[in-house]
Amino acid sequence: MSEDARTVAVLSDVHGVLPVLDAVLAEPDVAAADRVVVTGDHVAGPQPRAVLDRLRSLGERALLVRGNADRELVALARGGTTGIPDPVAPWAAAQLRPDDVALLAGLPHPAQLRVRGFGRVVFCHATPRDDEEVVLVDSSLDRWAEVLGGLDPDVTTVVMGHTHMPFARLVDRRLCVNPGSVGMPYGRAGGSWALLRDGQVELRHTPVDVEAAVAAVVAGSGYPDAEQWAREYVTSANSDVDALRAFAPRDGRGTSGPDVGGSA
Repeated sequence: MSEDARTVAVLSDVHGVLPVLDAVLAEPDVAAADRVVVTGDHVAGPQPRAVLDRLRSLGERALLVRGNADRELVALARGGTTGIPDPVAPWAAAQLRPDDVALLAGLPHPAQLRVRGFGRVVFCHATPRDDEEVVLVDSSLDRWAEVLGGLDPDVTTVVMGHTHMPFARLVDRRLCVNPGSVGMPYGRAGGSWALLRDGQVELRHTPVDVEAAVAAVVAGSGYPDAEQWAREYVTSANSDVDALRAFAPRDGRGTSGPDVGGSA
């Protein structure tokens, strides 16, 4: 690993939504960060190529981590199947250029950086060992021990995405952070992200003009159901309670809740 980064802005789950991504990237603390880490599920949504081009424009300052939806889009683009019910995924995969597919196929999971005030930080999508399994802010300590058990003891911090809801909590002296989602937030509309700086974690939120964002997605997408998709996800029609109830069975407890959709 290279020398410690001083500040790291962490984004996650952009899901092909360019106007909200642009709003977050315009935040002064994101623009000034030494590194921008995006923890997966970059383009499975209505504006896949535009989002990937914007992320490319960040150059070497950006660290893109593979998410489960990125892996699935690669499989679909190469003629495979995934069994994913998410209807936008086949369309998004078909929009990708060969260099887009190669980029997504080569993304790491997990990834590590040294961050000043934190030491070794692991960045992943779902958990360090898997890009799809679910762990939540209120998951049991046994579940947390299971998904973090393979980490070296000197990893002080784990930053993840996948469930689209921001939180920061300690788990047996290790800091675990989810920045929330840029493109498919559950709980409130706008872009959620996190800032690691001087040993402190700040959960941030970038408000957007939701109607303007929906209009921009529709205008910038060829996806036939772009407006319906944006009305559900950009507006955060699914609450955090809906999402927690839906995801709970996937961390080994509870019964199935409402379908919150998407490819988390």
